[in-house]
Amino acid sequence: MVRFQQQYEEWIHAQISNERSPRRRELLENGLGHGTIEFLRSVWFPAVGNFDHLFPEWEVRDFNNGYRYLDLAYMPGGAKGGIEIQGYGSHARDLDVKRFKDLCMRHCLLSLDGWIFLPIAYLSIKDEPKQCQQLVLSFIGKFLTTDVSSQLSWLEAEALRFARRLLRPFPPMELARHLRITDRHARRVLHHLVEQQLLFVTSGNVRYRLYQLRL
Repeated sequence: MVRFQQQYEEWIHAQISNERSPRRRELLENGLGHGTIEFLRSVWFPAVGNFDHLFPEWEVRDFNNGYRYLDLAYMPGGAKGGIEIQGYGSHARDLDVKRFKDLCMRHCLLSLDGWIFLPIAYLSIKDEPKQCQQLVLSFIGKFLTTDVSSQLSWLEAEALRFARRLLRPFPPMELARHLRITDRHARRVLHHLVEQQLLFVTSGNVRYRLYQLRL
């Protein structure tokens, strides 16, 4: 918790210091929403460990020449990833027709501009943080291809990327097809990743059957 708070405060300070847009600077100085902070504390930081390439209250211009603000923008190497924290009251129960139509139009226009969105329900952050962490890692996997340890072999690194893109356990045969190697070779690669505590076994005792990314 102390490490999160320290890095969070440094990150926000850097965002404010480097911002030239008066409106975005004002939003940042007013503080992020409760749902966004909980997402960063319970989901993003435990899964990722840093705030690299992440920008809160990111300002974008839509096709109607207006400005929109994303809860979080993830932009490694110029990519466009948007994360929206959906509160139940404002996005479901209390959403009126006009606001609902505007929300749909907003996502349409930004999607047409090349943004990939990850909507996360606030209730899921509170109730299923581990599942949300898996979603985040898979989301990041769509943009990054080299964020693995240089100490891993090429096959181990690609196996780890493969695990990050999936939202479920997978058998050795599925990895073997992806890497175009034998099932036996795939099992050796997976065994090494389990030994390094990067994957864990979800099924099987004597003969391991399913593997998954360790969060």
